[in-house]
Formats: sequence, structure tokens, C-alpha cells
Amino acid sequence: MSTESIKYMAEAVKLAKEACQDGEVPVGAVIVRDGKIIATGRNRREKEKNALLHAEIDAINNACKTLGGWRLWNCEIYVTLEPCPMCAGAIINAHIPNVYFGAYDYKNGSCGTVTNLFEMPYSFKPSCTGGIMEEECAKLLKDFFKKLR
Repeated sequence: MSTESIKYMAEAVKLAKEACQDGEVPVGAVIVRDGKIIATGRNRREKEKNALLHAEIDAINNACKTLGGWRLWNCEIYVTLEPCPMCAGAIINAHIPNVYFGAYDYKNGSCGTVTNLFEMPYSFKPSCTGGIMEEECAKLLKDFFKKLR
């Protein structure tokens, strides 16, 4: 695991903690281009009452606004939880070539755990690396759900 990957995942963890403080499932995401964070996102589903507002979707939307276009082919995304089918699809459609995530999602993970949408015969196939800061990312989620129960 590179120090660069840890640096960007640590930023995503900060966003996940912000989401948690706001009563959201603690997931954060950052999009990086040329070694700089150009966009961030975090879960906002509960507060905004919108099923689409996962951290990745929030970050992709912000990156598109920042760059003035929808093709994020020269970016990479770091997210604290393995993307679900919707987010994996958004990553494919935004042409983000590299995906890095922290915790594995054994219920909805679509980058290798439940399924791998990146291996399907779509016209664009991102690469994916999981398990970056996995323990810290997973602990945020476990602690959040423990409090709910």
C-alpha cells in the first residue's frame, strides 16, 4: 500500500466521520487528479432524503462541476466502502480508471465481493484495489451500526 493511497484514504475517512456526525452511514470519497484532490463527497441520503446521494455519486457530481465535463478519465477515486452497483455503474459511466476502497461490503459490494461490475463486458473497465485502511474504515461502519441497534 503506497503512502499516497493512505493519504487520500485518510481524507475519505475524515469525510466518513463528518457523515457519521450528521447521522449518515459513514462513507466518504475523494477524487484525485494529478496528485490533487479535486472533489469530495460523503453520504447524504438521510439528510437530503435522496437514495442517490451516496459518497461516490456526491464526489463524481462535484468533480464534474469542478472540471466542467463528465469524463473523469484522468482521475482516481478513493472511497471508504466498496462501491455498490449504482456507484460502480457511475464510476464506469464517468470513465474513472482507478478505484481504491477501504472496507469490503459483503452485502452490496460490486467491485469483487458480491459481484464485480468492472469485469462485465462494458466498454470501460476500471481497475480496483480494495483493503486500503480496511480496519479503520470497517470500524467506522461497525460502530455506527452498533449504536443504531
